[in-house]
Amino acid sequence: MSSALADYFAADGPLARQLPGFSPRAGQAWMAEAVGEAIAAREHLIVEAGTGTGKTFAYLLPALLSNARTIISTGTRALQDQLYHRDLPLLGRAVGRPVTTALLKGRANYLCLHRQEQAQSDDPGLRRDLDEVAQWRHRTETGDRAELTVVAEDSAVWPLVTSTAENCLGQRCPLYRDCHVVRARREAQAADLVVVNHHLLLADLAMKESGFVEFLPGADAVILDEAHQVPELAAQFFGLSLGSRELLRLFDEAEAATLAWRDRALVVRLDACRRAVRALAAAAPRKPGRYELAGLADGLAAELGALRTALADLGDALEALAANSADIETAAAQVDGAALRLAQLASDDGWDGLRWVDVGKRSLRLHLTPLDVSATMRKLMPAGQQAWILTSATLAIGEDFSHFAERLGLEGVRGLSFPSPYALADHGLVYLPPGLPAPADENYSDAVMEAILPLAGLTAGGLFCLFTSHRALDAARRYLKTRRRRLRGRPLLVQGDAPRDGLLRRFLDAGNAVLLGTGTFWEGVDVRGPALTVVAIDKLPFASPSDPLTMARIEHLRRAGENPFMAHQLPQAALTLKQGAGRLLRDADDYGVVVLCDPRVRGKHYGKIFLETLAPMPVVETLDAVRTFFERHEARLGRAAS
Repeated sequence: MSSALADYFAADGPLARQLPGFSPRAGQAWMAEAVGEAIAAREHLIVEAGTGTGKTFAYLLPALLSNARTIISTGTRALQDQLYHRDLPLLGRAVGRPVTTALLKGRANYLCLHRQEQAQSDDPGLRRDLDEVAQWRHRTETGDRAELTVVAEDSAVWPLVTSTAENCLGQRCPLYRDCHVVRARREAQAADLVVVNHHLLLADLAMKESGFVEFLPGADAVILDEAHQVPELAAQFFGLSLGSRELLRLFDEAEAATLAWRDRALVVRLDACRRAVRALAAAAPRKPGRYELAGLADGLAAELGALRTALADLGDALEALAANSADIETAAAQVDGAALRLAQLASDDGWDGLRWVDVGKRSLRLHLTPLDVSATMRKLMPAGQQAWILTSATLAIGEDFSHFAERLGLEGVRGLSFPSPYALADHGLVYLPPGLPAPADENYSDAVMEAILPLAGLTAGGLFCLFTSHRALDAARRYLKTRRRRLRGRPLLVQGDAPRDGLLRRFLDAGNAVLLGTGTFWEGVDVRGPALTVVAIDKLPFASPSDPLTMARIEHLRRAGENPFMAHQLPQAALTLKQGAGRLLRDADDYGVVVLCDPRVRGKHYGKIFLETLAPMPVVETLDAVRTFFERHEARLGRAAS
């Protein structure tokens, strides 16, 4: 296979003929060979592939040539669509022989014909979206909601016209024969290669762990792209959760299902359930964030008890009506399931995990999360039976994969690193602003912005400012609003002012904007070209020590006799920094500066670990060095600073 793979990646090979501008990259061919060997031997393999390595083709091509039934899992639905609609057809032409492929998403991505027929709303905006969905229903063949771009991805219409595992009627549905989910799963079962996303894959693994029959096809190989997301996601999927929005939507569905049989007693019970949810939300902390449930138990005990009673009463009423329709029977089962989850979430029984509450601006969600999923994942990824390939640009600290591997229970697994082929040492620079106070200083956020703003006069490109908390982001926003002239006419874009994708489009179109972001902006941002020449990071991205999940993991590691800082907090922060800094150089001609503001990089013994994750970019501590860097690159491209 290695000889055949080398031919495909040659300068005059099939990929070059199919892909304009293709050029051979040694790391890509070597990675493809390693993936092919792992698939053939049914071995596990971890691969860190830097930006520009071409890792997508490096795992897709050996999968297509292997004759092995393969599942490809991605971090996002957008990447899932790109693989299926763009990359696989291109590689299929290069391979020159047919391979049956399928795209499979979670059921919430597919139109439910039965629920669409029942959906109604008095809200004018929602009615417009319902009309769009009704017209699209007769045009679509797949029912994939990604086709209907005129309806916003976060529109309230989607929960009304899609199904969940709990409210799906299954074979009792009158439109089961035309079901889009059933058709997509049937096609996946028959395909040689199936493209899914991590949420669907982990949901399938969780079903297998619970004793259910998995719905994804049996596979010889499973390839996880953006695999760095998997440990955190796995903890979610092997736990429990129940949210206020989920409950209120369930009550609305129960109300609609029982319309023809409703009596006064049922109305009273539905109202009691809604009041109980609102009372629980009102009793929770006002400030959005994560809170350990044990610390709130006394204050929420009455509300949790009232909700459990209300759910039990509603479940009894629905059960009495269940024989009248499949929809009522399903609603009754959903209410019983929610009551069972609530009982487990509110219980004081010993469990090796954490009970916590995620409070949002208009909702809350109760969680029960395992702190260690390594034993579970080890059991679900048995060595020698399936090949598991886990790849991302950020999996190792230096050449060490142990932190990532241990979180997934992977023992003795080979890890390979293929650095970015881009000229990072020449095109990238790390700037450590001197003289900054300690991060705990009350004036730290203002000092950070004072250190970043001079770069607006040194480059014509845009500035991407990443913060480790919403509090720091808000402080930066307030600072810049009173100093707009120092932005030199650049647009200011702030997370929360518009949807994420819209902000990124505006950032790219402007070419010289300043964008302030946190959270999801640390990864998945791909701005190529001179529109992005500075990524500024306010602090080393250690997880907040007050976060209940972090606190519980620290305690879990202490009980196991490990050093929590060295075993978890430090490596996790280093990988997060690597992910954030990776937003900078996305193409061969890109250039730019990572501004790392935290003085602990130089003042603490562990600071060198963070700098090692940014190697081989040189490190400087003067604005003159930054100015020289930008002058050289912007002269090369004929650009001038604003």
